[in-house]
Amino acid sequence: MRADQIRRQRRHPRRHRQKERGAALIMVLLALVVLTVFLTELQQETSVAFSSAISARERLKAEYNARSGVNLGRLLIAAEPTLRNNIKSSPLALLLGGQKVPQIPVWNFADQLLAPYNCADSAADFQNFTGVDLSTAEAIGLGDGGGCFELVMVDENAKLNVNTAARGDVISRLTVARQLMGLMQPPQYAQIFQERDGDDQFSSVQQVCSAIIDWADYDQDVEPCDLSDQATNAGAEDNFYQTIGLPYMRKNAAYDSLEELRLVRGMSDRFWSTFVDPDPRDPQKRVLTVWGESKLNINSANAQTLYGMACAYAVEGTPMCTDPEQAQKFLTFVTLAKGFTMGAPVFNKGSQFLAMMEGKGSKGELLTSQGFIPVQFKNKREFKNRVTTTSKIFSIYAAGVVPNGKRETRVGVHAVIDFRNATEIDQMNPLSQATAQQGGNQTGAAAQTGGLQPGNTESADPLAQVQQALQSNPGGQIIYYRVQ
Repeated sequence: MRADQIRRQRRHPRRHRQKERGAALIMVLLALVVLTVFLTELQQETSVAFSSAISARERLKAEYNARSGVNLGRLLIAAEPTLRNNIKSSPLALLLGGQKVPQIPVWNFADQLLAPYNCADSAADFQNFTGVDLSTAEAIGLGDGGGCFELVMVDENAKLNVNTAARGDVISRLTVARQLMGLMQPPQYAQIFQERDGDDQFSSVQQVCSAIIDWADYDQDVEPCDLSDQATNAGAEDNFYQTIGLPYMRKNAAYDSLEELRLVRGMSDRFWSTFVDPDPRDPQKRVLTVWGESKLNINSANAQTLYGMACAYAVEGTPMCTDPEQAQKFLTFVTLAKGFTMGAPVFNKGSQFLAMMEGKGSKGELLTSQGFIPVQFKNKREFKNRVTTTSKIFSIYAAGVVPNGKRETRVGVHAVIDFRNATEIDQMNPLSQATAQQGGNQTGAAAQTGGLQPGNTESADPLAQVQQALQSNPGGQIIYYRVQ
């Protein structure tokens, strides 16, 4: 530093210190800016992490609420035989002429019957409706603030099962062909097959029917969907899907889900909303399925499904299957009849539905009084073998709901349950059965030796009875499960 600068600093020391204080202020401001940016970023990351944790927690709670709905639905269906056995002398039995009470569609009332096991609001509605005091009940409900579940149960045996074609035999393929043609062939649906489908192609009724069956069956032959007596072999399957540029071939195996039908030739939004799933918000209206059996439950099926089933076995030229006015009379009558019974079974056996379609019996006379022309069937015996009043496969659509302020978290679960090998709840007391059996044997010839015979030790072992019972779950087996 030069001598003149030193002298100036000594003469004006205050001015020099003022310049230094300005630099410090700038450094402090810069530090505050850096800290502000850092804290803002930290707060944002913390808020996002906290919100994600809250969302994950609520989704988990909602999913388990939905799972609770699924398990309770399984329990409700498993309890149906017990309920049916207890109402043999009820007005329902008298309504059916004192005959054997058919399967009761308890699944249609799942949201009301299971309300006590739902959230507090649902339990309160159930209590007000039934007059049952639930205040002393213990270990039921989901608790306050824990959310609720919404439940819709669907009878898959009330739908036309396209997976029947996957069995591989000629009769199964012919059954599906008849049902699909009976559903799609009426003239009121002709416009659908005159439009381009989802692949921008034109497909006739027979081509769509063949495509649905050929996707599921394992052979390489085309299903002609020709129900006339002059039906012939249509030849080998072609490479249609590759020809139009799609990256897949025919599966030649059973459908895994209903959505897989969208890959098949001829699928369009209008076709889907007419013949597959008319209202996605109400799965009860669904017409087709890939999980049901080969028999149709006439008490659970909706009017459109029954219409397709009847036309599948009606003689050619039947007015109901060729005249839209006759078809509307049938659809209206069935819809009103099912609404009048408020969910109770309309038919005790398949022959009653057949008699109604032929204009016989009280229901048939009432139907023909509306101007309906009776139906003539090609083979009555085969038709009766394809209908039933009992269902064993069900879809459970459960939605778990967890409220959080002004918003709510929803998680859906779709489970398909198979009850074909399920043991009834009344038979699920192996300990008492073993005791009763042991006591009965002791009063017989085995009692002479002081106990059971040596060769019958399995039935005398309560543990073996328990293990045998657990092999057949009374709640059915889950064959499809999807979290939505």
